[in-house]
Amino acid sequence: MTDTRIAKLHGRRVWDSRGRPTVEVEVHLSDGAIGRAIAPAGASTGQGEALDLRDGGDRFGGLDVRRAVASVNREIAPALLDLDAADQEAVDRLLVDLDGTPDRGRLGGNAIVATSMAVLHAGAASADVPLWQHLAGGRPVRIPLPEIQIFGGGAHADRRVDVQDFMVVCPAARSFSEALDWTAEIYRAAGSLMRAAGKAQGVADEGGFWPAFDSNEEALETLSLAIESAGFAPATQVGISLDVAASQFGSAGKYTLALDDRTLDTEALIDMLGGWIRQYPILSVEDPVGEDDHDGMLEFTRRHGRHCQVIGDDYLVTNAERVEAAATGGAVNAVLIKPNQAGTITEAFQALQAGKEVGFGTIVSARSGETEDITIAHLSVGWDAGQLKVGSFTRSERMAKWNEVLRIEESLGDSAEFSGWSAFPFADPTSFASRP
Repeated sequence: MTDTRIAKLHGRRVWDSRGRPTVEVEVHLSDGAIGRAIAPAGASTGQGEALDLRDGGDRFGGLDVRRAVASVNREIAPALLDLDAADQEAVDRLLVDLDGTPDRGRLGGNAIVATSMAVLHAGAASADVPLWQHLAGGRPVRIPLPEIQIFGGGAHADRRVDVQDFMVVCPAARSFSEALDWTAEIYRAAGSLMRAAGKAQGVADEGGFWPAFDSNEEALETLSLAIESAGFAPATQVGISLDVAASQFGSAGKYTLALDDRTLDTEALIDMLGGWIRQYPILSVEDPVGEDDHDGMLEFTRRHGRHCQVIGDDYLVTNAERVEAAATGGAVNAVLIKPNQAGTITEAFQALQAGKEVGFGTIVSARSGETEDITIAHLSVGWDAGQLKVGSFTRSERMAKWNEVLRIEESLGDSAEFSGWSAFPFADPTSFASRP
């Protein structure tokens, strides 16, 4: 028997992909096993998610994390000493109780999630198995369908376009490796089209192109053309996935589009998005209306949920109770899973399980402020999520995750099963011609 008690826990300040401070936690167990993890940070955040603890003041624009690091070293470390790292749920419960606030604001969501993930890694290291295998516990798993950004907009690109993410999914690929190959060709084709049109402006937060499009529709047209230019059939081989992130440009049923210089009510926004779904090969739409627009979410899903994945992100904030309530009302048919949004690994898993139990699509997701940490790659496989959203196909904080899944797929050999079309919650993924 190995001794999986926590012998030492240490927090330090490191840096994320935006050059901002964040929290890393390192855990040492009595048997010598070590786990390490880094907290990510979001730009587009929901009202109900766990809060990062930042220092405020002038230093680094108020974004320093010395207080959160102190939370780890002064409060969390002594409290977790001698706890069994193999009992993730008990560790996470103690973290939640120790903080004592509904939003993790006292100790900091960044301090807590980094600790939770580091303990998880230490447990896997002690068992001498890959993290995904530690999580799976012998249950069958699938390699996830990647959801990869080509154009960045919204809060990721200073609102250059209203929609936050224009992404591609390759459900007809035969493997994760092939899905990445296809995406690489599409990304290259999109870059060529943009340069030829004089539209390239650099890269956005998550590594996708920062475009100079004159409308959201131009982005959709260009992405559809890029899919075709790369030699793939739109819809049947490769589809478009949108993160509208509508809470970023609207509330109380009113939505202001910066590119069009107009304000839409909920009905008009749903009509506009419905027109896009009919015209373009869109398979998935995230947060189509604001997080406070429950009736709008119900209506959008009623109209389009039979042939389109409708994801709740800001609307559900990786919360099991919200997932269950959404399923009861028919508000969405998929849930985005962000560990730092929930606060702990246990809470994130509970939200994912709640989604699976009601037949939702489940997507493990990165944040816009990322690092070299590859925890979510293993979560997506070990939890059999079916889908993984990391950002674009450039920048090493993104590619670290994609490359880790490649390694996992290779390690599984002939037994590797790619989720492909089975990742989606709608019944007939190829019936695009009959969309209402």
